Parts: sequence; C-alpha cells; structure tokens
Amino acid sequence: MALELPALPYDYDALAPYMSRETLEFHHDKHHQAYVTNGNKALEGSPLEGKSLEEICKVAYAEKNAPLINNVGQHYNHLHFWNWMKKGGGGKSLPGALAKAVDSDLGGYDKFRDDFINAGTTQFGSGWAWLAVKDGKLAVMKTANGENPLMHGASPILGCDVWEHSYYIDYRNARPKYLEAFVDNMINWDYVAEMYEAAR
Repeated sequence: MALELPALPYDYDALAPYMSRETLEFHHDKHHQAYVTNGNKALEGSPLEGKSLEEICKVAYAEKNAPLINNVGQHYNHLHFWNWMKKGGGGKSLPGALAKAVDSDLGGYDKFRDDFINAGTTQFGSGWAWLAVKDGKLAVMKTANGENPLMHGASPILGCDVWEHSYYIDYRNARPKYLEAFVDNMINWDYVAEMYEAAR
C-alpha cells in the first residue's frame, strides 16, 4: 500500500493567527508531499513495502536506513501532527485519564508545559518535541530530524514539529513563541487522549 498525502482535517485558515494559511500550504502541500513521494521511492521493492507505518519506523531505525527514517518517519509524524492541532485548541482542560496521568507522571500541567516547550526549544537543528508513553508512563522527549518515539521504544501521543518550515513564516527565529502558541492555542487534546488510550 503506497503512502498517500491526506487532506488537512480543517481549512487552511483554521489555525490562524497561530499558524497561517501560508505556512499550512507550504508545510502540508509541499513538505509533507515530498516525504510521501520520497518515502514511496524508498519503500518500492523493499521487504518493508506494505508493512504498517509503525513497523517501518521501528525497523528502519534498527537498520539505520536513513531514507526510510527521514521520509516514512516524517510521513508518520505529519499524519498525526495535522490531527494534533485544531481551531480553538490548547489550554489546560485535558480529558480525564490524560489529565490524571499528566499530574502523576509529569508533575502537573504547568510543569508539562514548561518541559515540552523546553524540549522543543533545546532540540538543536531540526526535529520534534514529544509527549509519549514509555514503560507505561508519560514522558516528554525530543528527537532529531525525522525520528520519533517509536524508534526509541516509546509510543508518541503528541508531537510538535520544530523544523524551521513549521514556524519561520509566522515566527521567524522565535521558536519558543511558536511552541507557546502550539501548547496554548492549537493542541487537539481529544486526539492526544485517543492516542493515549491506544498506547496504554
């Protein structure tokens, strides 16, 4: 089954002013499309063709297969990234079980917010900030380039893309401001909660 670029789950203007139409058009239509195109090329004729995205991510990382880590990893990351955001998202009202886990595993919402923004800010170069389930508990993580927590023995339930193309049009070099806007105004906590239930 070939990789395919899905439509955004909202209009290109839906996340403004925190993420502009221009950013979404470039990021989704150009960058994500390139990962799909190059990922399909890298998968063609390989033993991983037709496997699940999760399995491809894990095997590609174990085998140090850079084209698959970069392109299929980024395809997986972006499929969820679009769904991790919504109009009127963000803020402190998390669904029940997730809110409890953030309190018990991460020291509460405010500490999670600080740690997540710090993970994204201190990720040198391109990469991602993550909230993941590792060894049955929530953990804040960061990865370089196209890597994700699946490649490091964890299940991602929230990720923020800190590649420059994700924020430069709207925030220039102010990555922390972008991360603050993501957490406070864009996170789709219902989707995070769904992934949390599946990861448990």
